[in-house]
Amino acid sequence: MRWNSPGALVGGAAVVAAAVTLTVVAWPDTTRPGHGASAGTAATAPAATSEASSARSDTRPAAPDPSSTFALSKAPRTVPSVRQHEAARGPGWRPGGGSGVVIAKNSAKLADEGKLLASELKIDYRGAVAAKAGDVELALQSGKQAGPESYTLTARDGRVRIAGPDEAGVFYGTRTLKQSVRADGGIPEGVVRDRPDRPQRGLNLDIARKYYTPGWIEDRLREMADLKLNQLGLHFSDDQGFRIASDTHPEIVSEQHLTKAQVRRIIALAGRLHINIIPEIDSPGHLGAVMAPHPELQLRNVNGQPTRGAIDISKPASAKIVDELLREYDTLFPGPFWHIGADEYQALVVRNPEASFPQLAAAARKKYGADAKVQDLATGWMNDRAAVVRAKKKDVQAWNDGFFAGGVVKADQNLQVDYWTGKEIGARPPLDYLREGRPVVNLNDEFLYYVLGQPNDFVYPTGQRIYEQWTPLVLRGTTPVPEKYSKQILGARFAVWGDIATAQTQDQVADGIRLPLAALSQKVWNPVKPGLTWPQFRSLANEVTE
Repeated sequence: MRWNSPGALVGGAAVVAAAVTLTVVAWPDTTRPGHGASAGTAATAPAATSEASSARSDTRPAAPDPSSTFALSKAPRTVPSVRQHEAARGPGWRPGGGSGVVIAKNSAKLADEGKLLASELKIDYRGAVAAKAGDVELALQSGKQAGPESYTLTARDGRVRIAGPDEAGVFYGTRTLKQSVRADGGIPEGVVRDRPDRPQRGLNLDIARKYYTPGWIEDRLREMADLKLNQLGLHFSDDQGFRIASDTHPEIVSEQHLTKAQVRRIIALAGRLHINIIPEIDSPGHLGAVMAPHPELQLRNVNGQPTRGAIDISKPASAKIVDELLREYDTLFPGPFWHIGADEYQALVVRNPEASFPQLAAAARKKYGADAKVQDLATGWMNDRAAVVRAKKKDVQAWNDGFFAGGVVKADQNLQVDYWTGKEIGARPPLDYLREGRPVVNLNDEFLYYVLGQPNDFVYPTGQRIYEQWTPLVLRGTTPVPEKYSKQILGARFAVWGDIATAQTQDQVADGIRLPLAALSQKVWNPVKPGLTWPQFRSLANEVTE
């Protein structure tokens, strides 16, 4: 279906369609889809004959339908690829001198998206006015939609309309338009109907062990947004550093850190780009920086030796300091997610935790009964920390090796499992968590772990390997779980860890993760097997990403 108009405007120039009376002339097809006479110029049509010449002959050939001069369009070239494209014949759309971005009626919330797109395409932003030929119109549109992140992009009659049920979906439509313009100068004629396959898609960043500047983090947010990624995990507390300013416990903050004003600017940018930030204070392990000025909270074994990074969870003061920090940063981070860690608690990696840490065993029995063990005390700790942040209706995530089997205390059923490994003590195969009905997020350390310095047999993952071998169903190693569990796998994040912080500069990290992030975005957005080879995809990603 085409918009009815006496003359279609392409990039501000008129195209006059003459009526077909007798025959249609087949015009040579010399244009690439989306590359016809659409760069702010009119499509070429035969000159109109005079009335006198018309009267002399009633067998003259009629002017062709302008659409017949164009090849059937192909889907726009983007990363990730769009889910559905309805092909059409026509010039598509290209930004021209008279082009602008406008906001449809009852869609004022899209002003930020409109201003950003206008600045990126270097065209005018005209706000809430009627769309004209050459324009891009953004609209909130209720009705039957495929979810809040879905959108419909229509390129027709020399204009574009991007509509969706929510701001996020319309924003993703603008990313499709931006990338297509970058790749091919415009967007092909036709209709794109698009939506993500997985609701959680993103990057996990360890800023505790390696400091990253605010500007660097903001650049990653922009890169993620263009790839339609919607989560940034910030692991800002570990043994090596605590990287965000604290009002309740300033004594724990590292010299190099983000101020709260800087964090608020990062959060504000993320919000405009429809990215949720997931803060993480990992406990009861990985708390070395928190305990450095509080050595009395350090976990010690039966011989009095300290246990690296582990806090003594038998002491009420341990819960007090962690909960104070959780409440402080829960106020700073307004998003819907929180990560409580729970991995690699060193009290549970020894042969006999009860004999090695009798104070923990005693506390477990006192709180949970005679059959309780140290793992039950750790599970109870995880549940209690989740309750602190869930008070503000957060979705809470924890690492999979914090979920133990066979204990007296069961992990809260509402906790989302971030599955990263099956190698750690306590870690189980993915099916164990899925069979329990738990929601899972994929952070498979075989494909999605970028560990600085490559210690412990880690190897920097490549975009090619993710693109060719990984899917969200591949939670551990290289073997996918059965398709019937697909709906429980909420998505995936690519993780950067700073184990050897000096192994790469932040610019080297940015370069190293660029193609892996692009490959990840493809796999969590579009579930079908990619149509491009890796060299083709890599070339496209290099064209359309910053």
